[in-house]
Amino acid sequence: MKKLFLGLGLVAGSFALAQTSPQFGLKAGLNVSSISDDGYEDSKSKAGFYGGVFMNAPLSEQFSIQPEVLYSQMGAKTVDNATVLGTTVKNSATLNLDYIAVPVMFQFKATPNFYIEAGPEFGFLVSAKAKGDRTITTSGGSSTTTSYSSKDIKDNFSGFNMGAGLGLGFNITNNFGINARYVAGFTDISKKNDGSDGTTSTGNSNNKNRNNTFQVGLAYKF
Repeated sequence: MKKLFLGLGLVAGSFALAQTSPQFGLKAGLNVSSISDDGYEDSKSKAGFYGGVFMNAPLSEQFSIQPEVLYSQMGAKTVDNATVLGTTVKNSATLNLDYIAVPVMFQFKATPNFYIEAGPEFGFLVSAKAKGDRTITTSGGSSTTTSYSSKDIKDNFSGFNMGAGLGLGFNITNNFGINARYVAGFTDISKKNDGSDGTTSTGNSNNKNRNNTFQVGLAYKF
């Protein structure tokens, strides 16, 4: 939290240098997220949603700074199959990690309408749930599927996430634009412990499991 306040303080200082009034807006779109690397080697990407508000403050004719507050759905999917004595067991699961994300993007206008951007993103975990099913198929061809409801597993994950975003955008009009961004996670999302408190560690202490997210969406400036 201290890191976030420090970052917001720097942003506020930058606003004082802005040459024109900032613009406020809304943005929303599609998340395609995954988890890398240790402990989730077989994971696949999952689709999710992001949406929220932003403020774009020009620092010069070509440079601007854009802090955002977004609700962002991340996570991954896993599927594995095993066959023993003619019986096949298929397990599929989806991990849903929902964050309040606070990106702070520094934008450079390559042309009046086209820009590139980069900057840090701070995330705060608000929900972690898993759901899936197991299908058992016998050699005779009959199958049985067992599903389990969403399970709250927030305690197994770190409450703070940090990454770096790199993206580009195009302003179709003065109010509407499109944007694409890739956010690579830096911090380990899994909470580690030694078991002394009676809980079980989520994995080897040397494992580093990071969020990675590709975003594409629309933005509207007031």
